[in-house]
Amino acid sequence: MSKKVYLGMIGDIMHPGLINIINEGAKYGDVMIGLFTDKAIATHRRLPYMTYEQRREVIANIKGVSEIVPQEEWSYVPNLKKYKPDFIIHGDDWKTGSEQELRTEVFEVMKELGGEVIEIPYTQGINSSSLAKELGAIGTTPEVRMKSLRRLIAAKPIVRIMEVHDGLSGLIVENMEVKGGLSTKSFDGMWSSSLTDSTSKGKPDIEAVDLTTRMQDLTNILECTTKPIIYDGDTGGKPEHFVFTVRTLERNGISAIIIEDKIGLKKNSLFGTDAIQTQDTIENFCHKIKMGKAAQVTKDFMIIARVESLIAGKPMEDALERAYAYVEAGADGIMIHSRNKSGDDIKEFCLTFRKRHANVPIVVVPTTYNQIKEEELHSWGINIVIYANHMLRAAYPAMVKCAETILENERSLEANPLCMSIKDILELIPGTK
Repeated sequence: MSKKVYLGMIGDIMHPGLINIINEGAKYGDVMIGLFTDKAIATHRRLPYMTYEQRREVIANIKGVSEIVPQEEWSYVPNLKKYKPDFIIHGDDWKTGSEQELRTEVFEVMKELGGEVIEIPYTQGINSSSLAKELGAIGTTPEVRMKSLRRLIAAKPIVRIMEVHDGLSGLIVENMEVKGGLSTKSFDGMWSSSLTDSTSKGKPDIEAVDLTTRMQDLTNILECTTKPIIYDGDTGGKPEHFVFTVRTLERNGISAIIIEDKIGLKKNSLFGTDAIQTQDTIENFCHKIKMGKAAQVTKDFMIIARVESLIAGKPMEDALERAYAYVEAGADGIMIHSRNKSGDDIKEFCLTFRKRHANVPIVVVPTTYNQIKEEELHSWGINIVIYANHMLRAAYPAMVKCAETILENERSLEANPLCMSIKDILELIPGTK
């Protein structure tokens, strides 16, 4: 009976190094590929370009692969204990860096199983991380970008979305990473906010801003980034206008639009109850959702309904009644908004909503209750957290301080510590090095 050789693999970018390790493994027995699922990958690094099914299809056609099984966790231990291979094979690059802990776990469990760890020299000149960056530099397609939000919701406990308002802020969100142990934290996608978009132009946040005008700014972001984008659609306008908006956003690869169930002159909800417009009727808003869903070409684009009841001072029952009705009308998710600094009303809403809808995505913007961490929000049943205006809010005081410093000193020397270096700018902007 042939021996079993286990090889863990992401398989998003195939290169000679991976073919080499498969060939080496085949010398010891039948090669079982433990193919990392999106969920296993997304909690530690960026979601792969190809889906699990696409990666599986590619690897299944490689000579020397005998079997493919899903690896649901970043750790090899669960699959090693389940399949009890005679060998596990890995490149020796995991002797240093962030994967040392994984290596230690593997040696311990294989010793328990009476198996052996095979380490082969890492293929020189091949670096998966570098290849991934090159792939990112090539860009993405509208279809791949649009689909990625649903994939992220399915794969991650919390999808982390950051506001962007131009190409530069988009590049920051695209590339920002914070490493810690085996995981790397990053933003999963971007929020195109009507407030920050208009504020960056020095104009008031009014819904009358033409979609064509906002699409010009969105295009600047789309051209230099690859992550999914959620669009702030305000109320969505008249149902006929909303249909046009949905088609335009979907065609350009935007993943989702969020529309709020209120009517009247556009005013920001955070200003207080006196600034809140009258909520739209449930029937009217459901009609708008249905028209938007009917206008979609694909099943991947998402229409998310924002419930304003709690901000408008209405009872929890009203918020839940509306959320249930919007889901019934076809909404792909619910955004619940509140000015309550404790977040208690959001928690109550989510826990109650989850009793009826276990899988409908819940979106929050925790600007006022920002003391609550993502892990706790996830425990309430929340899927997406949007940091809705922080990039612009951080940029303004920095620019004011820089301008003030130059005026005070009549030169720019003292402003240097406040400014990004030209070298950093060249490294950030693709094609300017």
